[in-house]
Amino acid sequence: MTEATQEPGGIPALRTIAMPRDANANGDIFGGWLLSQMDLAGAVVAQERCCGRTATVAVEGMSFLAPVKVGDTVSCHAELVHTGRSSMRVRIRAYVRRLKDQSVVKVTEGLFTYVAIDDEGRSRALPALP
Repeated sequence: MTEATQEPGGIPALRTIAMPRDANANGDIFGGWLLSQMDLAGAVVAQERCCGRTATVAVEGMSFLAPVKVGDTVSCHAELVHTGRSSMRVRIRAYVRRLKDQSVVKVTEGLFTYVAIDDEGRSRALPALP
């Protein structure tokens, strides 16, 4: 059983509602759907840092802690944790607010690696910070 918790402070990089089309026959949301939402949230942070296009090159440490149900509000919180010459590592934590009782549950987290790319899809250096 997963403990109820609170979402971290601040604004999530992405919020959405889990819909029936994203669920299996038991009413649980597919893990791949949740992974794609997390990837979108991480891309928001990575694209802001690199001022342009990115490609996802790796996902590490995913553990699904609790199911996501149809009607849950899914919030993905993303934090830039490391940058290299062209790469960015973003920690993403996903929480749900249950439709039935409004409890908040952490459902997964992972470390996503993005690379800044140019218009031809080749890696490029991150711009200097102001």
